[in-house]
Amino acid sequence: MKLQNLNIIIADDHPLFRNALRQALNNAFQGTNWFEADSAEALQTILDDKATDLDLILLDLQMPGSHGYSTLIHLRGHYPDIPVVVISAHEDIQTISRAIHYGSSGFIPKSASMDTLKQALDAVLYGDIWLPEGTEILEVDDDPTSQMANKLSDLTPQQYRVLQMFAEGLLNKQIAYDFGVSEATIKAHATAIFRKLGVRNRTQAVIALQQLEMEKVDLS
Repeated sequence: MKLQNLNIIIADDHPLFRNALRQALNNAFQGTNWFEADSAEALQTILDDKATDLDLILLDLQMPGSHGYSTLIHLRGHYPDIPVVVISAHEDIQTISRAIHYGSSGFIPKSASMDTLKQALDAVLYGDIWLPEGTEILEVDDDPTSQMANKLSDLTPQQYRVLQMFAEGLLNKQIAYDFGVSEATIKAHATAIFRKLGVRNRTQAVIALQQLEMEKVDLS
């Protein structure tokens, strides 16, 4: 693969970081088309339009709507051919181990130098998994968090978006308006979400989603 003329998404809610990252990588990856997303919803909009053409997604785990690892899990479940590299300010081994467990092709600390960043992306684009030097991944047990991750990956993109909107506290009629559909359609999505997650109502569904928040992860 010749590493130029690529299509790469930078998914991070900090515009200064996105701009700095894009400018720093422009010389290394000449002719690249950069797409920027500042939320999980904006990322999905790009995917709806460009998924078949994308070469890489650079993902911040704490964008609005991401709920920790949930967007990573969703991406790996529905877009398995697009490598995802997590770029995060959280550099602890627990976070790195979970990210790799949920299918990330690499983990780059936001404190990494631009030379390191280029090396990491080179490796991932050639099919390797890249980790910070000296990283020893911990084994992730099949705990309730991992079990919920498996269930979450079964949601369709639209069901996942509805679940995100439940977490934002939106009513069915508000969600229906945003989607341009009837309330009955949203209720049907809700029923499917509850069945797939093994819960009875939207409150339990939101609690299930919150299990994947980063601060709730504990591998000790």
